Amino acid sequence: MNGANLTHAHPYQDASLPVTDRVADLLGLLNLEQKAGQLTQYFYMGVAMNIPADFDITSVPEEHRAFLQQPLMVRAAIRQGTAGAVLFVKDPALINELQQIAVEEGPHGIPLLVGYDVVHGLRTIFPVPIAQAATWNPAAVEAAQAIAASEARAVGINWTFAPMIDIARDPRWGRIVEGPGEDPVLGAAIAAAQVRGFQGDLGARNVISGPKHFAGYGASRGGRDYDDAEVSDSELHNVYLPPFRAAIEAGAANVMSAYMDLNGVPASGNRWLLTDLLRGELGFDGFTVSDANAVRSMEIQHFAADLTDAAARAVDAGLDMEMAMFDPAYARIPQAIADGRLTEAAVDEAVRRVLTAKFRLGLFESPYVDPDGAPGVGGREDDSETARWVAEQSIVLLKNSGAALPLRADELGSVAVIGQLAASKRDTLGPWVFDHVTADTVSILEALRVRLGDAVQIEHAPGAGIPNRLHPSPFDRMDPTVETTSDDHEDDDEIERAVALAASADVAIVVVGERQNHIGEKASRSTLELPGRQLEQLQRIVGTGTSVVLIAMTGRPLDLRWPDANVPAIMQAWYPGSRGGDAVVAALLGDVSPAGRLPFSWPRHVGQVPMVYAHNRTFQPDEQDKRYANEPSTPLYPFGYGLSYASFSYENLSAHPPVATVGETITVSADVTNTGTMAADEVAQLYIHQRHGTSTRPVRELKGFERIALRPGETRRVTFILSPRELRHWSAVPRDWVLDATTLDIWVGGDSLAALSTSVRITR
Repeated sequence: MNGANLTHAHPYQDASLPVTDRVADLLGLLNLEQKAGQLTQYFYMGVAMNIPADFDITSVPEEHRAFLQQPLMVRAAIRQGTAGAVLFVKDPALINELQQIAVEEGPHGIPLLVGYDVVHGLRTIFPVPIAQAATWNPAAVEAAQAIAASEARAVGINWTFAPMIDIARDPRWGRIVEGPGEDPVLGAAIAAAQVRGFQGDLGARNVISGPKHFAGYGASRGGRDYDDAEVSDSELHNVYLPPFRAAIEAGAANVMSAYMDLNGVPASGNRWLLTDLLRGELGFDGFTVSDANAVRSMEIQHFAADLTDAAARAVDAGLDMEMAMFDPAYARIPQAIADGRLTEAAVDEAVRRVLTAKFRLGLFESPYVDPDGAPGVGGREDDSETARWVAEQSIVLLKNSGAALPLRADELGSVAVIGQLAASKRDTLGPWVFDHVTADTVSILEALRVRLGDAVQIEHAPGAGIPNRLHPSPFDRMDPTVETTSDDHEDDDEIERAVALAASADVAIVVVGERQNHIGEKASRSTLELPGRQLEQLQRIVGTGTSVVLIAMTGRPLDLRWPDANVPAIMQAWYPGSRGGDAVVAALLGDVSPAGRLPFSWPRHVGQVPMVYAHNRTFQPDEQDKRYANEPSTPLYPFGYGLSYASFSYENLSAHPPVATVGETITVSADVTNTGTMAADEVAQLYIHQRHGTSTRPVRELKGFERIALRPGETRRVTFILSPRELRHWSAVPRDWVLDATTLDIWVGGDSLAALSTSVRITR
């Protein structure tokens, strides 16, 4: 029975029925192979091709066969009902082709889920996720991801593998750029905002949101991508799970499992993780999917005996769908059932969850998209302005000695812009974008020229090359706009030109950092040094005596000890997206006051990592900051830190009640005043420390924050709520959540070193 012959012959085709009834009816019609197919997602590596099913592959030169065979194989699987989802397809015409095969030729006319990595935009590119976290503004993050979802759905994508909400405390790990940073409270707020933006109520403009990677992927040993993770139960509950809990409570319909071993068991085959914890404790009721080839990898990891065993153990663990490039392990589900390794009831439960998602998306009623409407995606002025605004919100001013910034346009005669990244549109966008239009991107150099016009002489020197990655990512090869760099032997001349240009200018704006393909998946680094000879070049430019402003374009902290000691102004721009250049220039010239705040502690040196502000107190507290003999044990810039062109004071801190009982809610308030002369945003932050109790607790923990806009002289009273949920912690002693009778120290201020404090006594 083919989809083309179905005309409301079955209850599942009746849109007026409850989803549960439609799922039950359709599930009853599927055979084992078709059930396994609904649990299988294929990479689609081809392009739109009108290739007949009986096409003779031997007529094609051998070197081209692999390219043709993979999409032909996927099309055949869709036609046979043994593929339920595809990924990495972005062309609406091709998506419609594949949906037509599924709906009109496949058994029962079941449409496909179409997944894609819409991480920080599809056509309109927003700042990278770590930069969005630096906004400390969930409303801005939600707005950005709502636009990303709308653009994705318009071309036929109905599922994003995002947000990545792994807490990351080792900046050597390349995927720190994809996440919310080091803190579980900030991470939870950003995770929930992204899910709301992407998914909302799963309307016509929304996509399924798939938080990843469950769980502990950000704790990989040594910051090495794909390495195993050993995470205690208390750290898992207190640090790594809060963003996932928040994402689930925000309604996330999908969760992606992680690649790696968690405490010795691969996450994609870990029943305690995927069933007991994810579904039992966190209450997740959507469907789960593996990361790419992670089920097949369980054989490589010497966990599963073979691919049939891998499929059985993954399904039994609670992994509903396998993401595979070829030869999926889940194709062996019928054999696993025949062998007694797996029950059909477990398979049915997984299929039920996948079909529920398809019905919720409305795919049975509307499987196709309008290809004529897709070309305009990404061209809306309002979306572009939102991208600029979010980028402005993310910029962090790290240093501003002597009020070096903002620059005054009317006092500038000549500006030297130094650095390859200053003019690189592709690097301005950042990693994890695959359907961008580079021509629409505004670089820092371009934005400066437009903003300052002919009144200021602006010249650019690329300067020191940024060496290409030693091991190019497969994503590099998929992106023809990835820029290459000069060889080291060419650097001498380029550096000389850059230094000479800087010496002749009124001010030198030096842009340093990493290329966008130096960070992300398969891009961990053993050092945090500026790549290539960028530091040497900066030192020579500073030596000319020209005033220097340093802009860092990076998704992780780099070693800025020398710049911090020798450059008057340093700005962290991240990879700011389509309108990133405009945002950076607005901050440089004082059109806006920077108000981004760091979502991680910025170490002085790679030898300090992992370094987190929320560490426990040592038994020698007076030596807390002196544990390295050759380097302070403090960060270069603390968590939550960021400067402003305004100044702020905090006063009148109160906590009520001053004596509370266990389980009682505490209300904390403080007055925040803009004591400067410029309107600006401030991020008020609340930290606590529990002095004694069931377990030792970190010296400070973020428990609340609010980004507020203040006019010069304006005072705003901010209020935070410390409910039992904020005050509890998971302890290894009772192996459960606990609320202690204790004394609670409370601080409110502009970063994790806030000085304004009070305390509350909590009694039984």
